[in-house]
Amino acid sequence: MDKKQEQPNNPLHGVKLVDILEYLTQNYTWEDLARQVNINCFKSNPSIKSSLKFLRKTPWAREKVEHLYLQSIKK
Repeated sequence: MDKKQEQPNNPLHGVKLVDILEYLTQNYTWEDLARQVNINCFKSNPSIKSSLKFLRKTPWAREKVEHLYLQSIKK
């Protein structure tokens, strides 16, 4: 059984956090991201690498970033 069938109602299934961040940084500035998700890794010397490190350790922040991503791909 392929992965899409295992979680058909989860739009984030199979989407890597790095892909989410790359998508968001291509569509928003770091300043825009910091306004939408109020976390320091988007405000202070932001980078994909530092954001990944923080978001992997911080479930509440990751949820907010994932929510922003889902809103962005619907537009």
